[in-house]
Amino acid sequence: MLNIEKRIEDGAMLVALEGQLDTDSAPRLDAAMLEELADVQRLELDLAKLDYISSAGLRVLLRAKKIMGERPCHPERSAERAEPKDPPNIDDGKEVMR
Repeated sequence: MLNIEKRIEDGAMLVALEGQLDTDSAPRLDAAMLEELADVQRLELDLAKLDYISSAGLRVLLRAKKIMGERPCHPERSAERAEPKDPPNIDDGKEVMR
C-alpha cells in the first residue's frame, strides 16, 4: 500500500510517499506526478516513510527526473525518521552455499 501526498506551492511540487512503492503502486505515482511536472520549477520528494521501493518504483522516479531536465529534483529524508537498520549479514548464508 502506498500513500501519496502531493501539493504544489511556489512553483514546487512536493510529494511525500509512505508505504511501499512497488509494481502495483508505481503507476499511481506516475499518474499523480507526471500530469503536472511540466508546470513546476522544482520537484521535492519526501521518502522518509517509504518502506520499500521496487525497480518499477525507481523507473517512475527516474522518469520524473528526466522530465524535469535541468530543473531541481531532490529526494529527501526527513530528520524525524530514525536511521535505517544495518543491512543483513550476508555471511549468514555461507553454510547454505557449501
